[in-house]
Amino acid sequence: MLVTGDDLLKVANQHSFAIPAFNISDWAMNRGIFEIGEELQSPLLIAIHPDELAHLGDELVLAIRERAHRSSVPVAIHFDHGATIDQMLWAIQSGFTSVMLDGSMLPFDENVDLTRRAVEAAHAVGLSVEGELGTIGKTDSEAEDGADEIIYTKPEEAVKFVEATGVDSLAIAIGTSHGIYPSWMKPELKLDLLRDIKAAVSVPLVLHGGSNNPDAEIGQAAKMGINKINISSDIKVAYHVKMREVLADGSVREPNTIQPPAVEAMKAEAAHKIRLFGSDGKASLY
Repeated sequence: MLVTGDDLLKVANQHSFAIPAFNISDWAMNRGIFEIGEELQSPLLIAIHPDELAHLGDELVLAIRERAHRSSVPVAIHFDHGATIDQMLWAIQSGFTSVMLDGSMLPFDENVDLTRRAVEAAHAVGLSVEGELGTIGKTDSEAEDGADEIIYTKPEEAVKFVEATGVDSLAIAIGTSHGIYPSWMKPELKLDLLRDIKAAVSVPLVLHGGSNNPDAEIGQAAKMGINKINISSDIKVAYHVKMREVLADGSVREPNTIQPPAVEAMKAEAAHKIRLFGSDGKASLY
């Protein structure tokens, strides 16, 4: 059931739900995400950021591909927030089935040019490409890169961008940030802007910075046209908070003692997201 990102998102777009893209950072997390996806019969994107790939090693992608081939649900392996053509080639050679070229920090014309070149490279080998237009924020030093100020995606620019690049999906900025929001910061999605962008372009839409946002807003976004939502911080927090609790017992040392409770905590958080996005039970559509 190893597929491309385009294979997954076209169905989600047609049936108005969002597929979770869970960022994993070790094999135990990966196994847990596969298990909860299969339990809830949800299609999955296994997302890996370039920093995570450098930490994990390219070889792990081959193991994830093998696990996906044996999965009872459709799975794409997504290269998250690639920034250069060299990184696109790295992802293609490593075995990803979906790639993202994030040129959102560049001027519009430069973003178009770079993204179009990524599309040409990936489409040549049958892979799908996600682009990004507009910038999302960044709430803490552990989060993926983001802008100091959110630059919201303009519907008319989204139309031009999709036509000029040929991207298979588009990440948009409607009010989210990477990371965990501090207590004083209250995120608010511009759902009216999402409605306008959805009416203007036909490709599936993507929401980055999906962690730590109010459930009501995220759930509504999935129904209104977001077809992929990236979740990294929420599942990592659940995983490592539980791991710290286990490690409070100084006598434990074996990974098969330490990691299973942490994986179960992560799976509970991932299950909540799957149901919130409406992807549970949707594997039967493929």
